Amino acid sequence: GPGPGQLCCLREDGERCGRAAGNASFSKRIQKSISQKKVKIELDKSARHLYICDYHKNLIQSVRNRRKRKGSDDDGGDSPVQDIDTPEVDLYQLQVNTLRRYKRHFKLSTRPGLNKAQLVEIVGCHFRSIPVNEKDTLTYFIYSVKNDKNKSDLKVDSSVH
Repeated sequence: GPGPGQLCCLREDGERCGRAAGNASFSKRIQKSISQKKVKIELDKSARHLYICDYHKNLIQSVRNRRKRKGSDDDGGDSPVQDIDTPEVDLYQLQVNTLRRYKRHFKLSTRPGLNKAQLVEIVGCHFRSIPVNEKDTLTYFIYSVKNDKNKSDLKVDSSVH
């Protein structure tokens, strides 16, 4: 993680950000995706780390998570992109080992030696692709809470996923 007193490694409109660096890191892939969205932030070449502040992390995530609605007749012009009304999970809050366990559990094939930002990207794509029946999931969750089921109980009942 960032050291004490380290500032965000980004420049916005030519000025270095003065906010404290958080645990999220900036990558070339993020730079490429946000530059396509015409966001005017870039890595400060004099920064000796890749950690960004929470403000920029949230800004980047909000820009990257915008998707066109299905069934849109958009011809790819300059019309505004609308957000789909789905909650977003902040996978950057997970530890690298947790992301690796997720990758291993779902047998996601990747090249070795990925950093946290790359793992978050791969796990996030997979996580968003999993279809979820919200009604069944909530029903099972409420049932589990009311009947005091814990993790070991879930291993015995393998019919529910």
